[in-house]
Amino acid sequence: MSGGERIRDSDIVYLLLQEVLRHHLIQISIVIAYVGKLTSNKRKCIRLCRKPSYGSKCLRPAVSYSKGYGGGLVDGNYVVVEEQVAIFVSVLAHHKKNRVVGFDFRWSGQTISHYVHAVLGAVLRLHDIFLAKPEAVSDDCTDGRWQWFKGCLGALDGTYANVLVSKTDTPRYRTRKGEISTNVLAVCDRDLQFVYALSGWEGSASDSRILRDSLARPHGLKVPKGKYYLCDNGYANSEGFLTPFKGLRYHLKEWGPTAA
Repeated sequence: MSGGERIRDSDIVYLLLQEVLRHHLIQISIVIAYVGKLTSNKRKCIRLCRKPSYGSKCLRPAVSYSKGYGGGLVDGNYVVVEEQVAIFVSVLAHHKKNRVVGFDFRWSGQTISHYVHAVLGAVLRLHDIFLAKPEAVSDDCTDGRWQWFKGCLGALDGTYANVLVSKTDTPRYRTRKGEISTNVLAVCDRDLQFVYALSGWEGSASDSRILRDSLARPHGLKVPKGKYYLCDNGYANSEGFLTPFKGLRYHLKEWGPTAA
């Protein structure tokens, strides 16, 4: 185009489209390089996503559940399901801030927030798959650790998760250790797979109070007649729940991570 020739509106639009396309190609190439690090190196994948790589797709199991089992995730215009799950797992694995994840994946904070909530919704819809169905210890069990607990379904306990609340709510969420947290009830089967979880209670709430609330909810924790869960002395020794004798040490080496 010569200096004396007038630039047409169509030429301006064409140049703008060319610049936008170039920007997206650079952005996509950066994301591909970042995800490529996860898929090509098992150690890096474990460090970044807390999940080992599986062939060419390090997040294939989670993605297949999200797509094929009612999770409802679909590819976006620019963000495919694999990248959506990678963003979500990156946040969970390292408690990263929105702006940090946005920098890693080269997306805006709004986009990161949108897909974190989208994947979270898919995970919640898959609770029937992810939450285990507990099986009680049978009468003919020969396991040296479990044969004394006929009818036991698993164990439960409370755990603290740090949260950020307003100043007016700080006293209610302050634990006995001085931290601002929410008290979460977690129930696991004998294989340490989650059966039930209840979050949202203030850190100042007692474990027994939260358990009572979970039992009173329409879709709360259910304990079949004649079965029970193991728990510590923070709970009452009652029907459906078995606590150790007072003063008895129960963190035994037979139940450690190296026990058979």
